[in-house]
Amino acid sequence: MQYFESIVVGQTVRAGAYEVTLEDSIDFATKYDPQPFHLSDEGTAGTPFERLSISGWQTCGIAMRLYVEHVLSGFDSKGGLGVDRLRWPHPVYPGDVLTLECVVADKRESRSRPGLGLIEVEMRLFNQDNHMVMELKSTGMVGCDPNR
Repeated sequence: MQYFESIVVGQTVRAGAYEVTLEDSIDFATKYDPQPFHLSDEGTAGTPFERLSISGWQTCGIAMRLYVEHVLSGFDSKGGLGVDRLRWPHPVYPGDVLTLECVVADKRESRSRPGLGLIEVEMRLFNQDNHMVMELKSTGMVGCDPNR
């Protein structure tokens, strides 16, 4: 288990590859974001999308899965405090293969909760053509080493 003290500002982790499937895309959109352009190619008429595109919220979920599996799984994660910025600059389509890049932007110990560290992380998700499809900045909580 790693703790707050081992996190280095500027540390960068790249992880992935997650292939987006048509079945998962339609299932997610049907349940949570049933806009026509997330449900069928025909639903993209009059939109900027070439074909069915996946929901940005599904894109966030994929980024979170990659973040948990490849970054947080080794740390004493205590949850998140929120997202300050979120953008989807390029659509994601079924068949895309996504990879995650995380950069630790800042860290500090909590003033109100002893034993807890706060980390600001910039996450970017890229498709197989290296187009950035998601960007966000979040603040998470990580436990401090109890033996320090």
